[in-house]
Amino acid sequence: MATLALAASLALAGCAKDPTTTGSITSRGKSIEQMSVPELERAAASLGNRYERRRKDKATGLQYANILRATGRNEQALAVMQQMVIHHPEDNDVLSAYGKALASTGNFQKALKIIDRAQRPDRPDWRLHSAKGAILDQLEQSKLARIEYRKALDIVPNEPSVLSNLGMSYVLSGDLRSAETYLRKAIRQPGADSRVRQNLALVVGLQGNFEQAETIARGELPPREAEENIAFLRQMLSQQNAWNLLKNADGNGDVDAGNTN
Repeated sequence: MATLALAASLALAGCAKDPTTTGSITSRGKSIEQMSVPELERAAASLGNRYERRRKDKATGLQYANILRATGRNEQALAVMQQMVIHHPEDNDVLSAYGKALASTGNFQKALKIIDRAQRPDRPDWRLHSAKGAILDQLEQSKLARIEYRKALDIVPNEPSVLSNLGMSYVLSGDLRSAETYLRKAIRQPGADSRVRQNLALVVGLQGNFEQAETIARGELPPREAEENIAFLRQMLSQQNAWNLLKNADGNGDVDAGNTN
């Protein structure tokens, strides 16, 4: 189903927790995914000023690149990470974020090379395995991607960001039931954020269970954030009229997703 592939690709790219982030950027206690557009712009301006004063500082550079990606300025985020690599050429956090920035600009092969360069067989880094898996999924190499996610889980069992990415990998190949299994496991873990919840709501909605999907999307959130989650869910499921198409199904969760590979 083309609609499924589109929705899943958007979810994988925009919602799963970014394993390269070393600290949440907050505005009045909010994480990036909770910020409105004006709040994101203000945070980007503030971090930009800090970056100008501290160009070699790792945490500032990573946070600035992260929020630039969140506001769609992928080329600028890549430029920031290129500078960070100059100052921190052997740092795994930096190399992983650099690979992510390369992937966000479509340079997938170079991104894989950077991540492979950073990975050490004698001391493997789960974040690099997860980042490599996300890139391989974007290259439609889901089987190889899942190997990387499982390597990450061998190091950090039950890490919610990896479980979420693994679940979304199954969405890309049309296996919604496996996807739901991993995402439900992810949402039960400490540290699971609202993006994991949104991914689960999307998968449940894609199977036609709309009331349950909305319940999941709301979660234990303040009313405003809950409504934002619902708006996101409807937007994702409305791609190519997916919401209406699925709503006309029998609602028993047996929607045939087909194979998107």
